[in-house]
Amino acid sequence: MQKQYMAVIQAGGRGTRMWELTKDNIPKPMLLLNGKPMIQWQIENISRYGILDFVIITGHLGEKIQEYFGDGSRLGVHIRYVHETTPLGSAGALYYLKEMGVKEDSILFVYADVMFDIDWKRMISFYESRQGAVVLAVHPNAHPGDSDLIVLDDMQRVTAIRSKNNIRNGWYDNCVNAGIFILSCSVLQYLEKAAYMDLEQGLLKLLIDKGLVFGYKTSEYMKDAGTIFRFQAVCKEQADGIWRKKNLENRQKCVFLDRDGTVNQFCGLVDKEELLVLEEHAAEAVRMLNDSEFLVIVVTNQPVVARGMCSIEDIRQIHRKMQTLLGEQNAYLDDIVFCPHHPDKGFIEEDPAYKILCNCRKPATGMLDQMVEKYNIDLKNSYMVGDSTVDIQTGKNAGTKTILLRTGQGGQDERYRVTPDYIVDNLKIAAGIVLGDEGESIHV
Repeated sequence: MQKQYMAVIQAGGRGTRMWELTKDNIPKPMLLLNGKPMIQWQIENISRYGILDFVIITGHLGEKIQEYFGDGSRLGVHIRYVHETTPLGSAGALYYLKEMGVKEDSILFVYADVMFDIDWKRMISFYESRQGAVVLAVHPNAHPGDSDLIVLDDMQRVTAIRSKNNIRNGWYDNCVNAGIFILSCSVLQYLEKAAYMDLEQGLLKLLIDKGLVFGYKTSEYMKDAGTIFRFQAVCKEQADGIWRKKNLENRQKCVFLDRDGTVNQFCGLVDKEELLVLEEHAAEAVRMLNDSEFLVIVVTNQPVVARGMCSIEDIRQIHRKMQTLLGEQNAYLDDIVFCPHHPDKGFIEEDPAYKILCNCRKPATGMLDQMVEKYNIDLKNSYMVGDSTVDIQTGKNAGTKTILLRTGQGGQDERYRVTPDYIVDNLKIAAGIVLGDEGESIHV
């Protein structure tokens, strides 16, 4: 039997960080974003996927939301309201869905200050494939230092939420709670009438301990617009068409980056986190691309695993350092994929499990193919960027445009007789080419 869904928008906060714009005369979710209230953008995205039954949780100045949207018929949806007379936290008011007699199986639950344009079919499909109670959308962002970080296991089950308010020691995955959820209506049993309940630190923590929460990782547009600076940024990105282009219904453009010698300084085989140091212009280049319609994905051969120099977990820790260092400079990677294999035998401490021929080790295209499937990537409008002829041959094999960097090996490996589309001094100049500025490049 097909599951039935409704949508709930949590719009009960006071929006104190936006007082300069609201002047406490209008609720934050009613701020006009390029001509429409913030909530209207959310309703339009969700209703595009056939979900037409909405509940809006209101609080301070909530009557202005209700006056504007009414029963929702003007937008082709049906809207009901829950009004908090006293704050009940981010989840407490969900209790009143029981008193409304909701008939749906599951709830799309979103915070009113998160702007998004996502393919709900994909997220719902992920939710229905898991035997859980909650799926939350997770993604990397440009400010992980002041965001709640989500820890996932190999099955994408959430094992912990690391609050933005806690002191963080060590490196971390840039995997952030986006403020977009799908909840089974079964979770309403944990709520009590008029009782305060925080979603992340209350309800979700309870369900995480039961193994019932999963993370849906997506590259789609979803950004917190809860500060003046971020509100202005999402306004510009909507006007530039970035929201819609990032929706995974649409073919995506991507910049595939090699790792060693491209993002971090080349120093031979990197088998421990201490050896990873970012290239001088790497964070700025990645940040430039983050502000565009392009995805940024690292694809890297890591034969150190096959050679027995380090483990898969060591590689992941090295990548956590890379993500943390980039995040400290407001840059992020949409994904990282690596090949641990190496076909040649004879190393003293080699791991025979990884000493195989594979289709993922560059210049084979397996890693790129995996990302194409995951993110609906259009290879012919994408780029492969790296410091070796292996990277350029990979791009040629996959059908991308290619950019060779003079950093790292600078193409001196000479393993393949291949001509890149461009040769440039560093990743920042390569990012400029991708974004339409050929600047100091050599077009070959």
